Amino acid sequence: MTFAASRIRSQEWFARATGVMPGGVNSPVRAFGAVGGTPPFVDSGEGAYLRSVDGDEYIDFIASWGAMILGHAHPDVVRPVAEAAVKGTSFGLPTAAEVELAELICSLVPSVEVVRMVNSGTEATASVLRIARAVTGRSKIVKFEGCYHGHSDSLLVEAGSGLATFGEPSSPGVPAATASDTRVARYNDLDSVAECLADSQVAAVIVEPVAGNMGCVPPAQGFLAELRRLCDEHGTLLIFDEVMTGFRVALGGAQARYEVTPDLTALGKVVAGGAPGAAYGGRADLMRRVAPDGPVYQAGTLAGNPLVTAAGLATLRYLAEKPDLYEEFDRVGAEVASGLNQVFAALGRPGTVTHVGGMFGVFLGVEAVESWDDVAEVDKEWFRRFFPAALEREVMVPPSAFEAWFLMEAHLGEPLERALDVLVEALEVSSR
Repeated sequence: MTFAASRIRSQEWFARATGVMPGGVNSPVRAFGAVGGTPPFVDSGEGAYLRSVDGDEYIDFIASWGAMILGHAHPDVVRPVAEAAVKGTSFGLPTAAEVELAELICSLVPSVEVVRMVNSGTEATASVLRIARAVTGRSKIVKFEGCYHGHSDSLLVEAGSGLATFGEPSSPGVPAATASDTRVARYNDLDSVAECLADSQVAAVIVEPVAGNMGCVPPAQGFLAELRRLCDEHGTLLIFDEVMTGFRVALGGAQARYEVTPDLTALGKVVAGGAPGAAYGGRADLMRRVAPDGPVYQAGTLAGNPLVTAAGLATLRYLAEKPDLYEEFDRVGAEVASGLNQVFAALGRPGTVTHVGGMFGVFLGVEAVESWDDVAEVDKEWFRRFFPAALEREVMVPPSAFEAWFLMEAHLGEPLERALDVLVEALEVSSR
């Protein structure tokens, strides 16, 4: 019997879902393929908790993959969204709320002088690359192994076997010719970046300033600043993918935390308050190349949707009024990481927990992580035992050994204390 055997209603819904959706889900990791069993189907969320259709309750560290920085169904977010919905859900014409959100983003994010709303992080990253190619007249880009920037063709590639190789498609349907314009460097390895930039046709380097799609891998000291220098030296634009880190690791994002300003920035998740929205922005001279100001075309029927802007405005205003929340995330994050690392030491098993503010990486079976090479060595079998041990004790962590965990404001206090007791027990039980 699997750990999911008791979730009868979730099993019923999953069986129905597999008949009409690929794998029964609308995003692959939700299928629980890496951990086995049936995913719980969520009925509602409140604060730090999710409730399933089976009536089970979980302390949630997925946090909608980082989007829910305050907590689920936060009244200061839900109320303005409900008020906006009463007025209409989509207009296809400008609204005042779009302007207010744009002004707020520009005031908070160091690199953003002009901003454009879109519907997803994938749209945001694809758009900034289009601008970079248009401005530089170059075709190639550099990304980092283990960093995910959405599912557009030119970014859906992974590294080959060298320090810096031409990309190979990581999905059928991505033309080899498209992938060949993407070079892949090693995160935290400046030599591999320099090797890529030796090609004079590189339009942009795109990077997660804190790598969040291979757990949470912080940048090495000076790494981001040196990326800035290398890009300037080669006439290449520097793009920060802050879909995950924007407004999460600091009010102004990772670029404010590390004091490195990119040319262009992609934003998502927190910027839309957990609603399906995103944005991209940067230097005014670059962003004014976008239509209708310039010739670089990008459009979106639902971009700046009133429900999204209401959620985003409410969330960012709340965060701007409580900047000490980030200090609290730093403090609590350090305590959580230290406590769990002590568990690994007590067990006599390799493992490490990283954190940047309220982002975590929990790596079972490895002592330290700096790049994908390290992350790839995690003990996946241990994680397959650890995940159900936590779930059975009503703590929901990402169902993959390679995903970041996230704190929400709602965790602070009793929910986090309770969850830590569970996580310690789950590590102990699963290590045997």
